[in-house]
Amino acid sequence: MTVIRPPPAAPPSAAVFVVRGVTKVYRTGEVEVRALRGIDLDLHAGEFVVLLGPSGSGKSTLLNILGGLDVPTSGTVRFRDHDLTREDEAALTRYRREHVGFVFQFYNLMPSLTARENVAVVTDIAAAPLAPEEALRLVGLGDRMDNFPAQLSGGEQQRVAIARSIAKRPDVLLCDEPTGALDVKTGITVLEVIERINRELGTTTVIITHNAVIAGMADRVITLSDGRIASSYRNAARIAAQSLVW
Repeated sequence: MTVIRPPPAAPPSAAVFVVRGVTKVYRTGEVEVRALRGIDLDLHAGEFVVLLGPSGSGKSTLLNILGGLDVPTSGTVRFRDHDLTREDEAALTRYRREHVGFVFQFYNLMPSLTARENVAVVTDIAAAPLAPEEALRLVGLGDRMDNFPAQLSGGEQQRVAIARSIAKRPDVLLCDEPTGALDVKTGITVLEVIERINRELGTTTVIITHNAVIAGMADRVITLSDGRIASSYRNAARIAAQSLVW
């Protein structure tokens, strides 16, 4: 796969997301868990953001709300001119389908379909998709298109999952611990792919992780603690994924 050097940290551009006063409370009987406690956040077009924090800090809850998989208990989340906190489930489904790509720790590929067919599941319902073959070449799997998941390594399966996510040309790519199930070498390969998508397609990219080393490749790093933003800073320059060591 061709090595892509990341650009310098980008200056802020137009806000894609505007999040204000977002809280999330989960209730089970009389037990109440406050996952988010008043989040204010802007995410910008083409930005590469890493959300850091330990388990239970609210990272996944925030990512799910940004992706329209969950709704806040209070506060507002705007995606461009859409107020996601006012949308019904049908509108949120359209939002996820048209604008958001997800990458999770586990690949969720269909074992009976080839890599090409797994990607085509998304391209068949997208408005203006990449061809499955183009998406797979973009993640470095041009020679593995007709292999089934069982014939692919863990890192290759994750790259198929990324190809499936970006094939519909999403405005936003949301990644939840995308290297969590991978060894270091394979994890860096996957991060190189995500880095390449951000650069070549201009996709606003958010990675959540507990691995602070990954923060070096971001434009901006946001740390969550106990449901709040504990810190936010911009990197003066981004570190290429291939240079990360952990």
